[in-house]
Amino acid sequence: MRAIKGSGVHEKGEMSLFDVLKQVKAKADFRKAGAIGVFVGVVRCETVNGEMVKGLELEAYEEKADEVLEGICRDLKAKPGVVDVQIHHLLGKFDVGEELVYVVVAGAHRQSVFPVLEEAVERYKREAPIFKKETVLGGKGKKKSYWVSEWESPRE
Repeated sequence: MRAIKGSGVHEKGEMSLFDVLKQVKAKADFRKAGAIGVFVGVVRCETVNGEMVKGLELEAYEEKADEVLEGICRDLKAKPGVVDVQIHHLLGKFDVGEELVYVVVAGAHRQSVFPVLEEAVERYKREAPIFKKETVLGGKGKKKSYWVSEWESPRE
């Protein structure tokens, strides 16, 4: 197993979902788990406004992002029936379809996993200082790039 740091931000290519799952399963408490829920965020081919996405660039205030993501995981691990929570967000340049984030929740039962998985996703999107620059194909086929703020984007 490739050694990866705990929840936080990582450079693209530094880890995979397989690495995260192996890490979750290697923990001593994993024997209490009866379910694992996984969320994998990927680059969509179009914006909420219908523009064609050509790529994304993700940056972060890394020290603070690691702190926030670890804090979210710590909070959620304290919920009844939850064995482990990990959030790993990738940084770098991405093409459509590439993986950006892995959120994994292990719990005693599926009923304790799904709500925590959703809460983990909503919280990292709202709380972590991770910044997204979209490159889109604008009018007349011209590329344009701009920084996207999660709190300004319509929710799906």
